[in-house]
Amino acid sequence: MLNKTLKRVLPILLVVVVFQQWPKIQAYFSPSSQLSAQARAGARVTLYATDWCGYCKDFRRFLDRQGVAYQEFDIDKDAEARKRYEALGGRGIPMLDVNGVQLRQYDEKQILQALQQP
Repeated sequence: MLNKTLKRVLPILLVVVVFQQWPKIQAYFSPSSQLSAQARAGARVTLYATDWCGYCKDFRRFLDRQGVAYQEFDIDKDAEARKRYEALGGRGIPMLDVNGVQLRQYDEKQILQALQQP
């Protein structure tokens, strides 16, 4: 009896999980999310962040997944970095500077567009 119930419930659960995770699945297999080696090598990327910020971790993971080298400054620990951050109009973290474009929200499409600009 339990075996029959599992055979009915498991496919439904699988469909629910796939539906919930579809954006992540689609992004993983999407060729548009892949950067060219030239874009990765030519990008000037600076991340102004803190250790405790969850959104900062999202930026780090995305950049690492894309193979993009970046320079990170912790604005809580580095006074000079804090001054540069404030000079750029920093109001909230994280702030990502990609080729001179400041991004304040985690949006993978915007990050990829900025990385592909010279």
